[in-house]
Amino acid sequence: MMRRLAALFVALALLCAAGASAEDYYRVDENNRVNFGVLLSALLSAYERPSDGDEAYFDWVLEAIGSISATDLTVARSIVDHWKAVYLDPDYPMYLYDGGERAAALEAANPAIGERHAFVVLGFELKNGEMTDELKGRCAAAAAAARSYPEAILVCSGGATGDNNPEGHTEAGMMKAYLTEICGIAPDRICIDENAMTTLQNAVNTFAIMRAQGVDTMTIVTSAYHQRWSQVLYNAMSTLCDLSWGYSARIVANYSFPIQPPSRYAADDCFAIRQLASMLGVPEGAVDLP
Repeated sequence: MMRRLAALFVALALLCAAGASAEDYYRVDENNRVNFGVLLSALLSAYERPSDGDEAYFDWVLEAIGSISATDLTVARSIVDHWKAVYLDPDYPMYLYDGGERAAALEAANPAIGERHAFVVLGFELKNGEMTDELKGRCAAAAAAARSYPEAILVCSGGATGDNNPEGHTEAGMMKAYLTEICGIAPDRICIDENAMTTLQNAVNTFAIMRAQGVDTMTIVTSAYHQRWSQVLYNAMSTLCDLSWGYSARIVANYSFPIQPPSRYAADDCFAIRQLASMLGVPEGAVDLP
């Protein structure tokens, strides 16, 4: 049913998403922006040195945020809870694509994923206007997930990237072509966002698509080093959309292409914090980054 929703709704969502930013959905109270910066700095510090003292510090900053805005407190708690789950919990499960036709690890852990589910497939920079092996690997993982859960849809996100791309190929457009022509996934199962140029824009744009498609739950499909970073942003975006639209899509699983990160992406926690700060309009100097 979800795949047969009117294409007009998707087109409208993409038109809105093309020029959207996180601040179109939510604005932090001006008096809380520094508090949010302190909170994000504390999260990054706790990742390196988790302790009871850090926990008390979180509570203190959350109390300061809540004293100014109950809505900001909702956002802050959502960010802290998810950060703790994906970055601080040593037992947080990561599900990796094993090269098979189906997503065996995901099936074993999450057998009940249903038709109102989206596998959100995040792009990777094109090289000379073509897909890299890493992006093909993300697509192979997404195709395995699609075969395991035939009622779910795929949402591919990524714009026209790369220095030598004169024809303006987009990550999402090439991903859809690869998924249909090489992996055999039906094109009517795939929605695309061809505008996003960052992980934050991935989140903003794909939430518009998921809302139009009536998605209730989601799984992010990306490279393993990008999974936690992406989840932190998508979880925050879900909270912002819930506050603005009364709509959210809950993250119920993760699925990743196993690959070592390029050196510039090794500190994925720092990228997550920077983009959270951008999402919330936090002044640059308010976040203590290495």
